[in-house]
Amino acid sequence: MTFSRRTFLAQAGSLSILVSFGAVAQTPPAPVQNPSAWVTVGVDNIIRIVSPASEMGQGSRTALALILAEDLDADWANVRIIDAPVIPKIYGNAALFDTMRTVGSRTVQGYYQQLRIIGAQMRHILLMAAAARWNVPVAELSTEPSVVVHAKSGKRLSYGALARSLKVPGTLPVITPADLKPLSDCRYIGHDVQRVDVPSKTDGSAQYGIDVQLPDMLHAVVLRAPVEGEKPVSIDDADARAIKGVRKIVELPYGVGIIADNHWAAQKAKLALRVTWSDAAKARAYDSTGVSAAYTEVARDKAAVHIKMVDKGDALAANASAAKVLTAEFTSDHVAHSCMEPLNATIIHHGDHAEAWLSNQSPQIMQYLCANALGLALDKVTIHSTLLGGGFGRRTDGPEIIDAALLAKEMPGRPVKVLWDREDDIRADAFRPLSAQRVEIGLDANNNITGWWHRLVCASVYARIEPETFERYKGRDPVSAGGGTFPYAVPAQSVEWVRDERGKSVGAWRGVAASYMKLPIETLMDEIAGLRGADPVEYRLSLLDKEPRAAAVIRAVAEMADWAKPRKGRALGFAYSDALSSHVAMVTEVSLDQKSGKIKVHHIWAVIDAGVAVQPGNIVAQMEGSILFGLGAALHEQINIHKGEVREANFDSYRVTQMADVPAIDVKIIPTAFPPSGVGEAGVAPVAPAIANAVARLTGGRRLRHLPFTPERARGALA
Repeated sequence: MTFSRRTFLAQAGSLSILVSFGAVAQTPPAPVQNPSAWVTVGVDNIIRIVSPASEMGQGSRTALALILAEDLDADWANVRIIDAPVIPKIYGNAALFDTMRTVGSRTVQGYYQQLRIIGAQMRHILLMAAAARWNVPVAELSTEPSVVVHAKSGKRLSYGALARSLKVPGTLPVITPADLKPLSDCRYIGHDVQRVDVPSKTDGSAQYGIDVQLPDMLHAVVLRAPVEGEKPVSIDDADARAIKGVRKIVELPYGVGIIADNHWAAQKAKLALRVTWSDAAKARAYDSTGVSAAYTEVARDKAAVHIKMVDKGDALAANASAAKVLTAEFTSDHVAHSCMEPLNATIIHHGDHAEAWLSNQSPQIMQYLCANALGLALDKVTIHSTLLGGGFGRRTDGPEIIDAALLAKEMPGRPVKVLWDREDDIRADAFRPLSAQRVEIGLDANNNITGWWHRLVCASVYARIEPETFERYKGRDPVSAGGGTFPYAVPAQSVEWVRDERGKSVGAWRGVAASYMKLPIETLMDEIAGLRGADPVEYRLSLLDKEPRAAAVIRAVAEMADWAKPRKGRALGFAYSDALSSHVAMVTEVSLDQKSGKIKVHHIWAVIDAGVAVQPGNIVAQMEGSILFGLGAALHEQINIHKGEVREANFDSYRVTQMADVPAIDVKIIPTAFPPSGVGEAGVAPVAPAIANAVARLTGGRRLRHLPFTPERARGALA
């Protein structure tokens, strides 16, 4: 990059920090494509803060700017937020190997301290400038929102006034975490501030990828192979070419693309194509029921090659000498992401460079995929990121940008917009891994745990989408297999993962591995409590003497739900999760129609300790959203695959949570001074085990162990 004389790059510890001051227009400029700083103080007193995170309804766009504005002591009314260019060296997330991705609920925790330090450094530079102008010690100065104040003389200067003649020092002032504003003094952190994306979403002016309209734009769709890994062998496109508005039909490595003057002409031509597909893909043999059974057999095989995900003592040896061993097996089906906005991308290929517009969770990955598909250098591809109509891990893969790049290459100079229909969005999804699990718990004569052995079998997400990270982790996959941790005090714990690939790609899904691995952990904790004749909540607390944060959320949710109070015709179920480094305790109130097997969730209480609560109201909103996400996966959502073909295609066959399914939800936050941890996915994992534990209380101990808990499966458990 080329920097102006008023911009400098300085080193502060391990942080590379860019600062910019200078004149700007009195009115907000058009979206900046290549900003050269984290923050710009304009002479109009407008403060522009760069956001490196994607906004998909989780509030990151607001939270990151607010964090920087806090220690800058900026007037929030004058803050404007602009998107970061794809420069991972500057805008990369420290919690994600300095890459530009919005995943894993790591955005706030990855940028929190860095942005606070940047804000504090900016404020100190402004204080130094005012001190020099007034010839007073910096120590005599203070700030109010966007104003430097000298109390002794009564002098005041706005940040904008200082920006007119500011001389930036050669090196940044050294700021340590100890120099940051105490949380008790914060005006933004810990307080509710309206999210900046809400007004445009409310009045309809918000721009998602699906909304992109460019002059002279063409529209495209892709007919995809019915089985992953297959390709066209012969294409009869005579009828498709005859449709008015069709411009070009393109054979792709994985399907057939249609480019037309409008979407409906392209869609009509897609339906008119007659394609013969290859039949050699590994996924041809994929049957979800059969794979589930095969995975269960692998989970039983102690000799199966595996990776240790948790290794705290020899659990199998402990079990061998136990008085008895409690054994249970669990399975979970594939589930889809089902984002409200289907995948889409718009690209102009100019020959020697390209521009792309799309909703995405990683502009860095999108830039790489587009450049690779077009044979361009990375710096020849500009990514324009829009708002996302849902992400949940789906918008890191980028199949849509590959579609658009390959088809835009056929129409140089013309924008080509690819839009997936709902059927493609579901059938060609990279689903949450189908899994099988086996747990063997050694117990002594008094039903104290002596060993906990946990085996998971599933395909890998990281091995496919991030092979370098997979290698860095030495074959460990925290997305597919990282949910087996817990804080309970047990003498020996071992969690093993067997990677088993059967030809069907899997992807990151909200809550990742914890969304299915907490089910065995939390239901078996209830089962052991029953063997001991103990209350499930009290039993967990007895194992958490050295885990005060976990114990605090558990006690708080038990009080919220009035845990000890009997419910007529209903039962309460409890579960705890430490996923995403957050502590979440949950209670569900459930009824069961034993004739039909239908489970009804009437009320959910949840308590979360996610460290510093940057935006409390937004944490509540994200917990509510993730709880509903977990509810759908617990009760309804399932993808069935037969001979490699996905049976579900739209919301008529893929059942998601509906308004009538939504229970009352109460969320409480326990704010602490610990660093912020994950929020956006935190409510998913404990939902299913809390429901299963409530059902067990209703049925005298009948256990649900196959996700989702459909009526048929509930009836089977009752039988």
